[in-house]
Amino acid sequence: MATMSRAWSILAAVMAMQLCTGLKSCSISSSAGRVVHRGSTFRVYCTFQCESKRSTERSIRSYPPSTKRDYAVLNSTTIYHEVVNITEERTFSCEDPCHPAKEPCGMDIEAGYPPEKPKNISCILNVTNNKTGIVKCTREKGRNTFVRNTSVLWEISVFENHTAAPVLHSISSKGSVSQSASISVSSSARKISVWVKIENVLGSAESIPLNYTLTDIAMPLAPVLGQPECFSRMCIVKVEQSVRTRYIEIQYTADTQTWTSTLNSMSQVQVQPLEPFRLYYFTARSRFNTGHWSPWSTNTSGWTQEEAPAKELDVWYIEDPSDNNSLRLYWKKPSVSIARGKIIQYKVSVYSQKAQTLIFTTNMSAEAWNYKVPFCADCEVKVWAYNSKGPSPPARITTRHRKAKPPQDVHFSANNQSVAISWGKLETASLHADIVVEWYPEGNKQEDLRWARLGRNNHLVITDITPAECYEIALYVFYNDSSVGQTKFREVIMDSVPAAGPSVQEKVDGNKVKVTWMEIPRGQRGGCIRNYSIYLENSNGHLQRYSVPASEKTYTVQGLSPDTHSLWMTASTDKGEGPAGQKVKFFIEEEAPLSLLLVCLVILLFVLFLICLWQCPAVKQRFCGLFECLMLEAVLDPANSKWAKECTQEKGKINLQLPRSPCSITEEEEEPILVDVEELPNLSSETCSSPVDSTQLSSETGLTPLMEQTTLHYPLTTYIKSLSHDSDTSDKTETSLDTNSTIDYISSHGLGEIDEEDQEEEEFPQTMGFFSSHNIFMGSLEFGGKLTLDAVKIDCTDFFQNM
Repeated sequence: MATMSRAWSILAAVMAMQLCTGLKSCSISSSAGRVVHRGSTFRVYCTFQCESKRSTERSIRSYPPSTKRDYAVLNSTTIYHEVVNITEERTFSCEDPCHPAKEPCGMDIEAGYPPEKPKNISCILNVTNNKTGIVKCTREKGRNTFVRNTSVLWEISVFENHTAAPVLHSISSKGSVSQSASISVSSSARKISVWVKIENVLGSAESIPLNYTLTDIAMPLAPVLGQPECFSRMCIVKVEQSVRTRYIEIQYTADTQTWTSTLNSMSQVQVQPLEPFRLYYFTARSRFNTGHWSPWSTNTSGWTQEEAPAKELDVWYIEDPSDNNSLRLYWKKPSVSIARGKIIQYKVSVYSQKAQTLIFTTNMSAEAWNYKVPFCADCEVKVWAYNSKGPSPPARITTRHRKAKPPQDVHFSANNQSVAISWGKLETASLHADIVVEWYPEGNKQEDLRWARLGRNNHLVITDITPAECYEIALYVFYNDSSVGQTKFREVIMDSVPAAGPSVQEKVDGNKVKVTWMEIPRGQRGGCIRNYSIYLENSNGHLQRYSVPASEKTYTVQGLSPDTHSLWMTASTDKGEGPAGQKVKFFIEEEAPLSLLLVCLVILLFVLFLICLWQCPAVKQRFCGLFECLMLEAVLDPANSKWAKECTQEKGKINLQLPRSPCSITEEEEEPILVDVEELPNLSSETCSSPVDSTQLSSETGLTPLMEQTTLHYPLTTYIKSLSHDSDTSDKTETSLDTNSTIDYISSHGLGEIDEEDQEEEEFPQTMGFFSSHNIFMGSLEFGGKLTLDAVKIDCTDFFQNM
């Protein structure tokens, strides 16, 4: 029995296990169904197939997760979750930890709205030809129902002429995106009636019936445009249509201009007035007497023909910095409205108004925008632009202007995008003709010159500028009386501190250094450079700063002490000082004493000068004569010498040979020079009583041995007349006995008694002798009585004259 009861227990357990065994362990359901209204509240139930004591571990999960995850126990096999204010599609699942191997159960719940009543229903009859047309009805799309099984039913009733009963056309579609329906009708149809019904699982809605007259909703198809035939001011456009219409509207535009409309009823439409040499785009639409306009046709385009340019070029000029007799012309390329065609060339000519002649003319390509031309004071420059139809009116340039008062009260304001310039009212407004404002980046006038002509305006806004760039701006006012006033200034747009310093080069000269620098590249200036700073530092760390205006490019620092110096530079704008440039080093050497060098140099030059002079024989002779002239204080009194006392008074002539002078070394003076000594009538009768020793005489007087062989009797006379006149070109001696010649006398004071020593001192020195043949005394020397130094008269005039 015990064995039997144990077997039944095992069988009961196996049967219980088989009852809990299945494909799913649970079932799920919703109290509101699978499609619910958005914002509603309902319950989701999970029912498990077997009871479990572990029911607290069972749960209901949702995706997306909800903020409320708790659930409640309904009984031993069922739990539920309450969903509040559902706003989107949700997925729920039941989980049972007792049977993890079993497949869980789940359900998708849609949340949506019932359809709205159809609104804004409209119908259009597209007339394809004269027999049939297509009625197309549309409705406004309502709010999204979020339900996939929405259906739309269109019912269109067409009323024909031959019957009173309408023909019903039902068009059904599924999906909320269906918003239109189309049916084909014949040309005999006159009216239609439209009704729309929409429904889904949450509800349905329908519109009220709408009645239309087909002529009121008729619309032709879009026309087709042919290729336009264009002239300079008009284009003819051909319009093609499937049915004849009453009105045709054509719109046209050129470039990015607005569209312009014109109405016509012809199949060929003349569109005018147009501008020459423009690309025009055309489109068209049509309409019956009543009904709707057709859609716009596809665009077609055409070029109008050219005309000669309508206006002169906008020309400006600058004086060429490398040539004062030349101008560089600049001109702006004309706009399409002025050019009226494709510019093929430019022509420039220079005409002399004074000479009435053409000085210069040239043709340039269409890509040219500036040219250098010769210019004179009375010249006039003309510039033309040419297209295929001819030239433009000439633009004239002349620089013969009188200066006038410049514009006053000029105001300047700038931001990072534009510059605004304004000025006060001109005093001579009645003469005012034109105002020109030019601007260009500093130092880049020829490459980036820009200008604007303002007429009578007194303000200008410049937009094509670069921030942190220094601009030079000039304002010119031209008057009808050929006068012009101008104002120039430098401004910067949103300047900043320079990004780099100048590149420096130095040149040392003694105790000074010349500093030269290059301008900072334009992209690193940060605006207008106001000034430069030069820094000098010696080996001891002493720093000296020198400020230099921005217009300068060189600077010389003087008075530097001998030392090693460091040099660098910076640049400054209105915002501040930039970083230092590269640093260079140089050395100032100590100078030698200037006075010693000058003394040595003067002495050396003087010695060289004397050596050069001494090489010339004539100069030697002149110098020797000059020295003799200066040594006259050594001339002794011949009247008191021994030689004079021993001479007798006998008349006659004595030939004396002059002693050789140290200075007289030329060959011409080697021969003896004869001197005639003549006794005048008033001579004393006394003669030399004692003979003269030949040796003594020779040594004292410098006589030659030839003279020593004869008995010399020197007459005792009161004066001596010299008749020796030699020249530089002859060795002969002339004797002049002309008594009418002027004679200089040396007065005698008698033969005083002197002792032997005094007599020896008064004798002629051996080196004295007579003067050389180059006579520096044009007059003669006459001795009378006692010859003394006080009575000697020597005239050196001829010497200095000859020199």
